[in-house]
Amino acid sequence: MKIIKKIFKIFAYTLLVLVILLLAGFTYLVIVAKEPNPKISDAKVEALQRTEKDGLYYIGNNWFRKSKSGLYEMYVEGEPFERGVINGKLSKELIQRQEDVFVSQIRKMIPSTFYLHFLKYFIGWFNRDLAKNVTEEYKEEIYGESLTASTEYDYIGTNYQRILNYHAAHDIGHALQSMALVGCTSFGTWGAASADSTMIIGRNFDFYMGDQFAEDKIVSFTNPSQGHKFMTVTWGGFIGAVSGMNDQGLTVTINADKTAIPAGSATPVSLVAREILQYAKNIEEAYAIASKRKMFVSEAFLVGSASDNKAVIIEKTPEQLAMYDPKKNYILCANHFQSDLLGQTKENKEQMEKSASVYRYERLTELMQNNGPNTVQKTVNILRDQKGLHGANIGMGNEKAINQLIAHHSIVFEPQKRLVWVSTSPWQLGQFVCYDLNKVFAMHGMKENHEIVDSALTVPADSFISTSAFKDFVLYRSYKQRVADKESINIDSLTASNPEYYHTYVIAGDYLFKQKNFAKAKEEYTIALTKVIATKQEEEHIRRQIAKCEEELAHR
Repeated sequence: MKIIKKIFKIFAYTLLVLVILLLAGFTYLVIVAKEPNPKISDAKVEALQRTEKDGLYYIGNNWFRKSKSGLYEMYVEGEPFERGVINGKLSKELIQRQEDVFVSQIRKMIPSTFYLHFLKYFIGWFNRDLAKNVTEEYKEEIYGESLTASTEYDYIGTNYQRILNYHAAHDIGHALQSMALVGCTSFGTWGAASADSTMIIGRNFDFYMGDQFAEDKIVSFTNPSQGHKFMTVTWGGFIGAVSGMNDQGLTVTINADKTAIPAGSATPVSLVAREILQYAKNIEEAYAIASKRKMFVSEAFLVGSASDNKAVIIEKTPEQLAMYDPKKNYILCANHFQSDLLGQTKENKEQMEKSASVYRYERLTELMQNNGPNTVQKTVNILRDQKGLHGANIGMGNEKAINQLIAHHSIVFEPQKRLVWVSTSPWQLGQFVCYDLNKVFAMHGMKENHEIVDSALTVPADSFISTSAFKDFVLYRSYKQRVADKESINIDSLTASNPEYYHTYVIAGDYLFKQKNFAKAKEEYTIALTKVIATKQEEEHIRRQIAKCEEELAHR
């Protein structure tokens, strides 16, 4: 009896210690998850109100509108906090809608309320040093923008905490999954590689957070009180840059590379790219900015410079920095490093071996060699290419294709001419509309709603939109969604909608496996292995599923 009491006491004490540790840990998480608002010396701009006229919203010289192309357009100028407040007031509905979509997507991935709250504090801990690594200028701008965010998500954090943390969402997802969340492709030509010798740069931003996330794209033009004027393609509540060009003819696009799991946060990639756009006029200055910022994921910045008449790739990891200069009149970038220093790292070699990056790079090389001197139209054609090596049919949506039919946006720059083309829906298949930065920044406000694109330079929509193959792809995506929503589907109809895509058969196999139809599931997985599979990880998944099917069948 004494032994039992002794064991009980030990158990009780152990449990008490665990509870105390958990409470202490929870308290610590709550403390570090909080971030005070920036101190604003002059907050009178908060009283500004927007004026609406025929679909145009404006405050002074600042304006916001929706183009006939379906893209939203915005111009903002002034001091950091002023820019943020005005941005928020002009695009209030988009900021709130974008957060609704973002949170909804997170809820789909993590339906448990308990785990959502745990995730909140975990991200708070992970991002405990985030504010220390963001400049005061950008904190003030984000704070100003956050004032119009919804109060519906106060349980996640204050408006400022949430919007600030959303700027690190790409980095956190990238780091936690230890993989590139985006399979982007970018390239550039100049000199003899371009038909008129001027620089042309194109990129696909293949970032996918659900269809709704990409519905409200904003082409944003910023005239800051300090630094250069610049444009970016963005979304409500986001001041970072993933694709952009400034008035000096300097362009920046980002491509993720494989990264090791870090211990804590640093400067979000998008804010490093934004700083380069705002404060660099050439490659040397861009490199200097990248070198002074600490990042916690690995990223490649393709930087094109009108003044240098060339493009380079600034490769950055949490520990190292390198610059890749091809010493040619063209440059190609997928999702692996190419410099002598970082191309040999363990993570990069693994990325090249197991991901779709090298295959896409080889397909891009093939198209560049076959196309002759580059033009804007040829650049768009390459960005829309869905084929595999040697023109092989690898299925619609394959990550090994340059056009994976998931792009948030696609963009083309002519830096010397200060021209930029932005894709319209669906993906990069719609028209590419052209903006002349010289003309946009020469405007002194907008009081009457009118189009600002240069319609004479519009690149027509892809004829693929009108084909039966496109209709089949839309049908394939609907089947894929129905499976995700746990609805019943006809497997034969699914596989007929996208028959050359390996993932079609993976979806079919997974669907049948859950129904315990192991023989038929094995057949679908086996067909998948005969197709061009994007990554080693996916191939391993298929082989594991076949083994599980065989094990289940053997027990019958």
